[in-house]
Amino acid sequence: MDKNKSIDGLVSRRSKKATSSANVSKKTTPKKSTTKSIKPAVKPAKTIKVNKSVKIPIQEEIAQTKPAESTPTIPETSTKPDTPKTTADITEDFLKPTQVFDFDEKSGELKAAKNPEELQKTTKKPKKHKKPMSKKRKIITWTILIIVFLLIGGVVWLIIWGNDIIAKITGGQGNVFDLFTETYEPLKTDENGRTNILAFGTSGYNMEGEEGNGTHDGAQLTDSIMVISLDQETGDTAMLSLPRDLKVSSTCTATGKVNEVYWCNNMDGNNEQAGAEALMAEVSDILGIDFQYYAHINWGSLVDIVDTLGGITITLDEGIYDYSYTGAVYEPNTEYTLDGEEALGLARARHGTTSGDFSRGASQQKILIGIKEKIFEKSLSITNLLGLASTLGDNLRTNFSIDEMKTLAHLSSAFDFDSMRQISLIEPTPLMTTGSINGISYVLPSAGAGNYGAIQKYVAKMFSSDPRNYEDYTILVLNATETPGLAATEKESLKEAGYDNIYTDDAPEDEYNEGYTLYALTDAAPGTQKLLEEKYGPTQPFDTIPTTIPTDYDFVLIINTITE
Repeated sequence: MDKNKSIDGLVSRRSKKATSSANVSKKTTPKKSTTKSIKPAVKPAKTIKVNKSVKIPIQEEIAQTKPAESTPTIPETSTKPDTPKTTADITEDFLKPTQVFDFDEKSGELKAAKNPEELQKTTKKPKKHKKPMSKKRKIITWTILIIVFLLIGGVVWLIIWGNDIIAKITGGQGNVFDLFTETYEPLKTDENGRTNILAFGTSGYNMEGEEGNGTHDGAQLTDSIMVISLDQETGDTAMLSLPRDLKVSSTCTATGKVNEVYWCNNMDGNNEQAGAEALMAEVSDILGIDFQYYAHINWGSLVDIVDTLGGITITLDEGIYDYSYTGAVYEPNTEYTLDGEEALGLARARHGTTSGDFSRGASQQKILIGIKEKIFEKSLSITNLLGLASTLGDNLRTNFSIDEMKTLAHLSSAFDFDSMRQISLIEPTPLMTTGSINGISYVLPSAGAGNYGAIQKYVAKMFSSDPRNYEDYTILVLNATETPGLAATEKESLKEAGYDNIYTDDAPEDEYNEGYTLYALTDAAPGTQKLLEEKYGPTQPFDTIPTTIPTDYDFVLIINTITE
């Protein structure tokens, strides 16, 4: 390296210059004072380190040794040109830095340093190096991403799958998003304010009629035909079953049974609505009622439905001893828990019964009630709900819209299904019988083939929303006052209100409560009892009735009103 550019050389030459400058001055300065003034200039040189950027003071003489083009502009001192400098002034100028230089190690030259403030602005902050991701962290990250993608895909699949199920069940009258809205559409009603639903079932393990390893010709015949009538206001619900062998006016075959109507109008299996509407029209002519909805269920799906629910509990009113065909053997008034296959066997059993198809219809009603009760009492898991929805989606067809289905489900949760009325067409009065025409066995109206008048009158009574029309009851009205004719007057008032089977008499001499006192001696007519209580007040306990009062009536009304 050139001696003039070395750091040590700069410091040494700078010290000599300072001494000669002091000698030029006319004023003599004590040697001691000069030495003290120069010492501070020597000390900074000791702090300078090689191989690093340094900042040193320098005078004009050193700056002039540099080429003009590379020498930075050095500001002039503020001393007046006419005033000679003293030794103190020279020392002060020597100690005062006029320019800061940086030493460039590559070129070996001194370069003017940038202003520290500019360095702060232009100097880039060193980049922070990210710590490499560990293998465990990578696995966790990818696992989370996969789960997120699966969830998104699952939601999309669920929407598509749900829409497909709802479209199948409702005939395209809704989508999966309708399930999450709080909208309820009132059910359609007939002129009497009731909603009538035709529920029918076909055989086989799916809607195409497959059964076991193949199909059979009767897979699309309606083995069960059931009517459900309900009142949205009161919650009253009634069920009635029609025998499949009932003779009807005409079908697409020479047999002419009611179970062929759906099949005849849906022979290619692609016109569900046409088949259902044709069956609704035929049953409407038989029973004399209008239908608003239908529900077609495949009885083969009963196996999956019942097993998904973990079995159902039933109690039959009559014994079934079908040893040869379905293996369904059950004692009456005994509680049984059935799995899917056992429930399907019971739903098909008509041999070994008292009334054949009528007994089978009653059993099917019991099965539906058992399914309803299990759904409402059992907290189903998501898996069970999805399985049940999938089973129903493949095996249920209806003309309910999704909002109407939500209304029906909402009403069902409030209905008292224990009081659901199961209507029979052979008890207490046999309105139907069996017979043979041209060697073919049929179920016929008791009044004759095609004569449905008595059946329609009975159905109108049983499907009424007024319990006084379908409940069997008797009322005894007793006059406990000295005013004659009060019991007869009350009887006429009750008849005008819609009550029947009313009897009157004078009350035996005894102590009675003032006003009207009502006793209920049976629980066989709960609807009628409720209406009587609205009129006369709460019924009194059975064991409080005076011993002198006859008890072979359902209700006893005692009048003890004081009159002039």
